[in-house]
Amino acid sequence: MIIRRSINRRRTGAVIKTGTFNMFSGEVEPLIDFLKEIDKGSVVLVASYDDPSSKLNDEARKLFVEMGSSSIQTLGFRDNWVFVGGKGESMKSKYEKYIKNDASTNKYENWPELINMDGCIPKRLD
Repeated sequence: MIIRRSINRRRTGAVIKTGTFNMFSGEVEPLIDFLKEIDKGSVVLVASYDDPSSKLNDEARKLFVEMGSSSIQTLGFRDNWVFVGGKGESMKSKYEKYIKNDASTNKYENWPELINMDGCIPKRLD
């Protein structure tokens, strides 16, 4: 699984930093370090591919909750997840979609339907 992150400046929308993290066969520590280094007030965009959860631990999940994620606590094997949050936000993000990997409803055999999310992200997420 790859978790891809993009951090944007809130005022200009300029991309500050991107990262890709393998949560199936990689280690979670680089992801945790990346999340901790995000400046308060930054917008964080996340999209998962394949398996976003195998290596996630409580510390990594807590960091996403602190950015406004409400789905990260239940994210499981091969679930699809798209999230836009903010470092230092105090409320749940309105910009999050999650599709559970379920053999009885999956569109692509072992994988759920893809997620589309569009819209305009405000300068403040609250």
